Amino acid sequence: MSMKRTNVYADPEDLAIIKEAAARRGISEAEIIRQGIHLAAMANRVWDEPLFSRTFEGSGRTPSREDVRNAVADGVQREAVPGTAP
Repeated sequence: MSMKRTNVYADPEDLAIIKEAAARRGISEAEIIRQGIHLAAMANRVWDEPLFSRTFEGSGRTPSREDVRNAVADGVQREAVPGTAP
């Protein structure tokens, strides 16, 4: 992968933390900065498709703790009974 050089301004405190982390991890400061740039790029990326494209039938309300427990218990019970369809 080819790299492109760029200049950025950074707080001295942040640079000191990066310097310490690089020494501790045995990697270059530039590598830590590249990792940070990649994380920032991915956090701000706009995807072509939504992350969740499936829809589910339901009441449209957030299930209660009891609803979740009952659904899990029903699922476990269905798996425990041979020949029971999900």
